[in-house]
Amino acid sequence: MKLQGKTAIVTGAASGIGRAIAEQLAREGAAVAIADLNLDAARAVADAIESGGGRAMALAMDVTDERAVDEGTDEVARTLGGVDILVSNAGIQIINPIEAYSYADWKRMQAIHLDGAFLTTRAALRHMYRDNRGGTVIYMGSVHSHEASPLKCAYVAAKHALLGLARVVAKEGGPRNVRSHVICPGFVRTPLVDRQIPEQARELGISEEEVVRRVMLGGTVDGVFTTMDDVAQTALFLCAYPSAALTGQSFVVSHGWYMQ
Repeated sequence: MKLQGKTAIVTGAASGIGRAIAEQLAREGAAVAIADLNLDAARAVADAIESGGGRAMALAMDVTDERAVDEGTDEVARTLGGVDILVSNAGIQIINPIEAYSYADWKRMQAIHLDGAFLTTRAALRHMYRDNRGGTVIYMGSVHSHEASPLKCAYVAAKHALLGLARVVAKEGGPRNVRSHVICPGFVRTPLVDRQIPEQARELGISEEEVVRRVMLGGTVDGVFTTMDDVAQTALFLCAYPSAALTGQSFVVSHGWYMQ
């Protein structure tokens, strides 16, 4: 039980990568807050964790709403006994070429991926700094935190920005026993990625099979999608790491799709 006695908040945890991480942390002893826009789905995940012997709570949270983030984080600290881990995972995808990308979509992407990361970090740090409790902040980046792809201007910009935020958290948080990391997955076969396949096929003028084979898996060493378990195991490793030796660093989990 590597995380026994720890409390974690995972955003976007009602499904996909966020759920896989929340369940993994719970299996290792952490009490986990399942923070998501979809409260019913969050409750289902929390109930599943508790039925398996873990400790969890569901939390309705819009990560772009300052008040909701601050009040929700405070509620987690009261209910579960503090905040030791934040996994800022909530995200969406909207693809379009730059000349057709609406400003409203651009602002929505930055609000969820970047403003949400800032707001949840600020709220969590207030608890992590208290009595020098310390903690771990993990951002869900992407291989697109390090390189670019067509049609993803807002996503790539936001994911690049998370590297800078994580480095500042590492510098400021270090003396307070807080460390930060960015996990950068390759393509993970989630509903978010599945929706991109026909969209990219249409924009690139290729078949859906070619999108999978050439765009999503063409750069891997084994032709295999990154799995949710790949990402969850990486999050567990970072949460349980015993020192700040790795703080401020990004970790690419992509089956070789991108190599630093």
